[in-house]
Amino acid sequence: MTWGGKIVKELKVGIISFAHGHGFSYANALEEIENVVIAGVADDDSERGRKAATQYGTTFYGTYEKLLAQDIDAVVITSENAHHHEQVLAAAQAKKHILCEKPLATTVEDAWEMIRACEENRVKLQTAFPVRFHASIAQAKQQIEAGKIGRILAIKGTNRGRNPGGWFVDPVLSGGGAVMDHTVHLLDIMRWFMGAEVKEVFAEAGQLFSDVPIDDAGIVTLEFTNGVFATIDCSWSKSAFYPKGGDITLEIVGTDGILQVDAYKQNIQVYSEKMGVARNFWGENMNRGLIEDFIQCIRVEREPSISGLDGLKAVEIALAAYQSSATQQVIEL
Repeated sequence: MTWGGKIVKELKVGIISFAHGHGFSYANALEEIENVVIAGVADDDSERGRKAATQYGTTFYGTYEKLLAQDIDAVVITSENAHHHEQVLAAAQAKKHILCEKPLATTVEDAWEMIRACEENRVKLQTAFPVRFHASIAQAKQQIEAGKIGRILAIKGTNRGRNPGGWFVDPVLSGGGAVMDHTVHLLDIMRWFMGAEVKEVFAEAGQLFSDVPIDDAGIVTLEFTNGVFATIDCSWSKSAFYPKGGDITLEIVGTDGILQVDAYKQNIQVYSEKMGVARNFWGENMNRGLIEDFIQCIRVEREPSISGLDGLKAVEIALAAYQSSATQQVIEL
């Protein structure tokens, strides 16, 4: 196969854990890319791992260390959030390029150590923020950069969904609830749109929708270094019968207009007395876009479009939101 006029070798990619549902989306995308092979699956849940390995026609390894010892070029890490740190460090030391599911880590200190380890071992670290690759989000960025709505004054965003349960509601494994899970996507988009950093954070988070003792509701208010104010509704506010799939909306208020984005509008909803509501998406595959970008940055030896630092910044804001909610104070960064 050729890439940019050059003959390129087959890229071998391993997957560490299918604990996060995005692991299957990324594996599906890897299968669709020419001259890329899923060279192994590692999972501490052997039943889950063996099933995934069979599904994708590859080898199962009982530990990530065994997978990293193989002749592979890169790994996709979609384990529980608390395991990202140790697995990224191990992959960096094994000289494998890394795509790590969000949030990058559960502490800022861990995220910095992960970034440094990848730099020292000269491997690429990309944070999995696939929303950047949704066509409506990319078009919105183009409109903003073209000055179509003038100077941005404020942004209102939502990333709501249903409580995923499982390890997501175990703070030891997840690092937090809805605020940790859903703030990071929109925070990354806002930073990307404006090229500005967050200056102050004020947030309220609580348990409103479920019996599980973890935050399932949150409103995060941000002030950016360019003077823009933004709010993010990052709640798990949808019922258990709500179809799986997102609710990512943005309303961007500028001096010359307002830009509205609904990233999940392209869908067909099917209603059934037995099944409830099922939603079939027919729009662009943002997960495929993320994986293609990761593969390309390895092949052409460029930096990832979404860096480890981008992942760290999102974690920093989510943790500041928790601190603000606990103290009812504005947190300055």
